[in-house]
Amino acid sequence: MEIGERAPEILGKDANGQEIRLSDFKGKKLVLYFYPKDMTSGCTAEACNLRDNMDLLQENGYAVVGASVDDAKSHQKFIAKHELPFPLIADTDKTLVEAFGVWGEKSMYGRKYFGTFRTTFIINEDGIVERIIGPKKIKTKDHARQILEA
Repeated sequence: MEIGERAPEILGKDANGQEIRLSDFKGKKLVLYFYPKDMTSGCTAEACNLRDNMDLLQENGYAVVGASVDDAKSHQKFIAKHELPFPLIADTDKTLVEAFGVWGEKSMYGRKYFGTFRTTFIINEDGIVERIIGPKKIKTKDHARQILEA
């Protein structure tokens, strides 16, 4: 997915099995953020930073949706533990991560594996990708400010 492209209408299912569609956010800018794994330190810091700044994001016309390849049960625990006020898409079949190009080979301590690249897409009110904040640029503890700085 590149800047200027239209995001898909069906984004996936949330932790409760509800389908999330782009049209659910009509009139708002959508922050669709992809993260590697529930309950890990960086992903928790990012989710909590967005949670703590939710009022400010909403005041500026943003809605937030997170997505990872974790299953619905994992998302339910993550949402409950950190009182997250936004939905998390359980992309277990990797449809969304592949559509957005954020799934690929990673390396940690010399070990190669496949995973999700932490990436945020800002999708405008018309469903077009307006901005992409890439893996090396995201500051997990200050992500809301990065989004609002546009």
